[in-house]
Amino acid sequence: MDLNNKTILVTGGTGSFGKKFIETALNKYKPKKLIIFSRDELKQYEMQNTPVFKKHADILRYFIGDVRDPDRLRRAFDGVEVVVHAAALKQVPAMEYNPFEAIKTNIIGAENIINASIDQGVEKVIALSTDKAANPISLYGATKLCSDKLFIRANAYAGGKKTKFACVRYGNVMGSRGSVIPIFLEQIKTGTLTITDEKMTRFWITLQQGVDFVIKCLGIMKGGEIFVPKIPSMKVIDLAKAMAPKCKYKIIGIRIGEKLHEAMILEDDARITKEFKDMFIVDNLNMHKDGKTLSEGFKYTSDNNTEWMSASQLRGLLSGSV
Repeated sequence: MDLNNKTILVTGGTGSFGKKFIETALNKYKPKKLIIFSRDELKQYEMQNTPVFKKHADILRYFIGDVRDPDRLRRAFDGVEVVVHAAALKQVPAMEYNPFEAIKTNIIGAENIINASIDQGVEKVIALSTDKAANPISLYGATKLCSDKLFIRANAYAGGKKTKFACVRYGNVMGSRGSVIPIFLEQIKTGTLTITDEKMTRFWITLQQGVDFVIKCLGIMKGGEIFVPKIPSMKVIDLAKAMAPKCKYKIIGIRIGEKLHEAMILEDDARITKEFKDMFIVDNLNMHKDGKTLSEGFKYTSDNNTEWMSASQLRGLLSGSV
């Protein structure tokens, strides 16, 4: 999407994705205004004083607020044309222990985003989802599935208003908070890496790839889509060996709410999914007439992926992501 002369708001704007999205928008486009909406005043202060953002102080705005607060969202969304919703509680073990907090942020927060966007005439809203939302077994995944459904159906809820809603679903982001990679980097110092299961696989994407994909999807969205990029898989044990070939490995077992393999598209969604060169589009409202229809029984999971990441590819990507 051409972000030139646009007023854009990013929820969770001080997080890993938010900062990279804003940095990319500043480097590649000339937006009219970029609003960073988040709860943490310290992170906002640190961001304001980071050179890459400090030199663009004339168009950056920092709003303290929580997606749980509908009144604050309505005020923040005044005059906004594009919303990128990246705010979420996403640590799987923490969400299992604090389930009501996950619901308040990930589900009620989604409802608040939708209402504020429609009320304030936002043109496009794109929400970040996760592979854990497909056939979820964790509370986090279940809240994100519910969030996805809310954003898709919000296109009908908007009635005759101009606001369009869509979602982007992708896998583990290299080097982001909560990723296993920073954990492994710390464990390398001890000489032993903990592995939950030798068979475990995951989808992998870099932070920059995720940001670029979101911007692309903003440009082609018509409302009601879940955009899924084609990205490689890798076994977690192979990831550990590529990062630390001389370390020992300790198998600790799968944690509560964790899957052996992740999914992004399963058989039921595949019936309404269109395939393109670099992505799949779960076309809930049948807005995209082009694209390839998927075969009966198709599923896109981290263990049946046709694209696998090699150790050398991983090292090359890691050099620019952590």
